[in-house]
Amino acid sequence: MISNDDHFQRLTNWLKMESEAERRQIEERRQGRKKADAEKSGETLLDLAITEQEPGLGGRTLLTLVKRNRTLRLPWNRLRVGAPVVLSPEDVSGDSRQGVVSARRRDSIEVSVEESPEGDRFRLDLAADEITRKRQAAALRAAKSAGGRTGELRDVLLGEREPQFLELPELEFAATLNPSQQQAVRSALASEDLAIIHGPPGTGKTTTVVELISHAIDQGQKVLACAPSNTAVDNLLQRLVASGKKVVRVGHPARVDQRLREFTLDFQVAKHEMMDIVRDMLREAEGLFRKAGKFTRARPAPGAKQEMRREARRLKADARLLEQHAVQSVLDRADVVCATTTLNEELFGDRRFGLAVIDEACQSTEPGCWIPLLRADRIVLAGDHCQLPPTVLSKPAAREGLATSLLERLVAQYGDSVTSRLDVQYRMHAHIMQFSSQQFYDDTLLADEAVASHLLHDLPAIESSQLTAEPVAFIDTAGADWTEELEPNGESKRNPKEGAFVLKKVRELQAAGLSPRDIAVIAPYAAQVRWLREQWDADDLEIDTVDGFQGREKEAVVISCVRSNSTGEIGFLADTRRMNVALTRARRKLIVVGDSATLGGHAFYAELLSYFESIAAYRSIWDENLDW
Repeated sequence: MISNDDHFQRLTNWLKMESEAERRQIEERRQGRKKADAEKSGETLLDLAITEQEPGLGGRTLLTLVKRNRTLRLPWNRLRVGAPVVLSPEDVSGDSRQGVVSARRRDSIEVSVEESPEGDRFRLDLAADEITRKRQAAALRAAKSAGGRTGELRDVLLGEREPQFLELPELEFAATLNPSQQQAVRSALASEDLAIIHGPPGTGKTTTVVELISHAIDQGQKVLACAPSNTAVDNLLQRLVASGKKVVRVGHPARVDQRLREFTLDFQVAKHEMMDIVRDMLREAEGLFRKAGKFTRARPAPGAKQEMRREARRLKADARLLEQHAVQSVLDRADVVCATTTLNEELFGDRRFGLAVIDEACQSTEPGCWIPLLRADRIVLAGDHCQLPPTVLSKPAAREGLATSLLERLVAQYGDSVTSRLDVQYRMHAHIMQFSSQQFYDDTLLADEAVASHLLHDLPAIESSQLTAEPVAFIDTAGADWTEELEPNGESKRNPKEGAFVLKKVRELQAAGLSPRDIAVIAPYAAQVRWLREQWDADDLEIDTVDGFQGREKEAVVISCVRSNSTGEIGFLADTRRMNVALTRARRKLIVVGDSATLGGHAFYAELLSYFESIAAYRSIWDENLDW
């Protein structure tokens, strides 16, 4: 059992520590780095030019930025879609603009801003997200003092009250749902307080969540469907739209996939029948303001201009009230509201939901979950605490507990009594799956027969060879003297010789007939990612850190382990949950390149090497053709 006051005080303190760490990091990046090194953090882009400028939803402006030297691609960066950013002229005398990343490509990035800046040379920096932290802090205060149904749920989450369950309902399911998915849906619907859906890699967690939401709607419940990232919310939204449910997506339109923007609140409100009246009233108000400010030869009647301004203000206020009615009308019509966990409370008034579902809950810190939890009578958390934990900048806060997600804490607290684990995976060949199943999931995962033995050479136009007829290969670089190095003027590790070999394997896959778009290269260090991207000329191969591939999959994945040294130091490769993600992204072919002499000193990697040997996947670098 956790003390109410102590728990929320700790969460609040950790939020403050995280906020300070983020501010300090941004300040150091902007002030302390040499310009030549500023981009290495992945949180800054320099020497940008605006090539396109077009209107966006909600009166915003969409700016497309590229390198002023058009022959250069954008370097590797952490500026994901939805990230808050600051766009500044590189001449520091100019005004900065707050914005949001709305799209990104290899050679350009699109940013949504309220107003376009002046200048011809810009920098783009990741910004502190203080609005989110203020919302989280307010939610913690509200949860701490809540009574009624919210207070009861809080007590369950703190272990002061046992979760309650009804009898499992009899339901009709889509034919595609397997028994563990069906059981997860039944258990979640039978829960009166809390349920957890544990979805290991490739087990159809989001499919299960959408099925749960559909049944809850059929039972007459309004559902709030959330996730920590905009990408995860859009994934839910797309599935719910396909299921035929009435959905509205709340949030900044620039953070929503362009293909889904017709389902945003802004778009649906703009189409609402009241909005023609609102637009007429706003036009009339603007006309009155212009008339009141216009100079005329004839002296107006005393007080006439003041009265015109008062009338204009009344019109604008009435228009905003009608607009709010339109917003509430759109929300009322929806079966399910989709939003990130940092949703804007002001939109919802006193609105409550019969069920709140948080997908990918393990990627959110606990304070991030309390905003939607305040709105619901019952909650379901879905995710996998054996994959990437939440990103936390403050190392002291992470050590004290901020890096432990709410889902992970509740699994430890209640275990199987509230948790349903999915056990059939639909992504990986059985040999790609098996090690993770043994290490993280009690050896319970089963590969569906459709994927259990699928291989690259089963795909059209792929030639059959050892490369394409075997699902897994570990290539041991021990003895090759491919020693890691620190990136020049940087703090991240890279291994150029290993990187060159990794790209050789990619070219071999390409020569066998596999498109680079079906291949991923994953490296644990940003410096290695940068080096690999610099060496690969085309834009068709995805190269990124592990974080960039959470929830993703490719036909073939090549992992560069990077670390190779005489002391056995493996750095944050020791975070085995991170490696779990990397090892489970491939569908038909997994290639791992690493130095067994360095990796083998760690128990996890010693077992991984033994596993590779047990399935005849071990290769020495000396067995490879190194004439390149």
